[in-house]
Amino acid sequence: MSQTVVLKVGMSCEGCVGAVKRVLGKMEGVESYDIDLKEQKVTVKGNVQPESVLQTVSKTGKKTTFWEAEASEGKPAEAVAAA
Repeated sequence: MSQTVVLKVGMSCEGCVGAVKRVLGKMEGVESYDIDLKEQKVTVKGNVQPESVLQTVSKTGKKTTFWEAEASEGKPAEAVAAA
């Protein structure tokens, strides 16, 4: 089953992006990924488990957490930002 996992990864340069690309490129089940250095956001699509994606990206030594998806909790992001 294909799913999307979104992580917040503490990346500060293209070298950090390269490290994340290397580990994701070797990970089984990954169909595609998008890395946004400015937002420090990594989006991974494929037949993967969120926990294993988190652990794999953590191997780079970067601070890695799940992206806080306020919108998926049933609240619009704007309402959360205004609170």
